[in-house]
Order: sequence, then C-alpha cells, then structure tokens
Amino acid sequence: MPTPEELKNIASDRKRDNSVLFRKLKRKKPSDLDLTVKSLHRKVFEKIDCLECANCCKTISPILIDKDIQRISKKLKIKLSEFADYYLKEDVEGDFVFKESPCPFLMSDNYCSIYEVRPRACREYPHTDRKRFFQILDLTLKNTYVCPAVLEIVAELKKKHM
Repeated sequence: MPTPEELKNIASDRKRDNSVLFRKLKRKKPSDLDLTVKSLHRKVFEKIDCLECANCCKTISPILIDKDIQRISKKLKIKLSEFADYYLKEDVEGDFVFKESPCPFLMSDNYCSIYEVRPRACREYPHTDRKRFFQILDLTLKNTYVCPAVLEIVAELKKKHM
C-alpha cells in the first residue's frame, strides 16, 4: 500500500489520463457504469484493508449533517452546542466539518472510537458503490489523491473505457 505522499504522487502522475477518462464518461454516461464501478469496488476492497491506511481519516474531514451531530453528541453524552464548539467548524461552503485532522475520533490503531455512530460521509466513503456514479466524477478524481482503493478502481475503469 502506498504511503500518503506516494499516493499523491501517483494520483498526480495519472491526473491527466484520469481527467480524460472522466470527461469521456460525463459525455457518454455508459448505462452499465454504476454496475461496473460497484463490481470494481467489491473487487478492490477484497484486497485493501482500510485499517492499514486510514488516510481519509488522517487527511480529510467529512461533512457532518445535523443527524450526524445529534447521533455523535448523544453517544458522547454531551450537548449539541458543546460538541459543535469543541469539535466543529464551518467550512467555506457553510458545511460543518471537524476542526482538525486527523479526525479526533481516530485511534492509534486506525480504528474509529465512534464507528457505530460515525458521520454519514464516513459510512459512504469513498462513494464508489453508489448509484449515479457519473454525478461524482469530480469528487472521485479528488479522492484518487486520498484513497488507494479509488486510485485502483479508476485504473480499472480506464482499462474498460479508454
């Protein structure tokens, strides 16, 4: 598994080809894209263990929706306002995100101390098994810099669609 710095370099080296692929997919919108990506997601995650990496938890913050904030506050047994004041900030788009990286709930063994109530964005990350995948191609390109699984899924997509 590449280090976070190696991953950034690999993603950077592949950015042009990946961008070409995504422009092609946006224009064409293959009818089997969702099934293909979901299948690749399953295949890649049979080999990749997120606990060995946790780069997403170490480098990016999820967007927290109100339900996430309520669920986590309840789990931590603190008031919503206390949770928000201590852990959250508003980003430039007006979304709530964690104030710091790595995630304050990431433990030294890469496990999440609030896993059962983790934010929806964490549960869905890296978004490679969702419907209407073509809608998040720009996000997927960004995620190639963070997640080795996404980088591999995109590499496999290139084999099929380039």
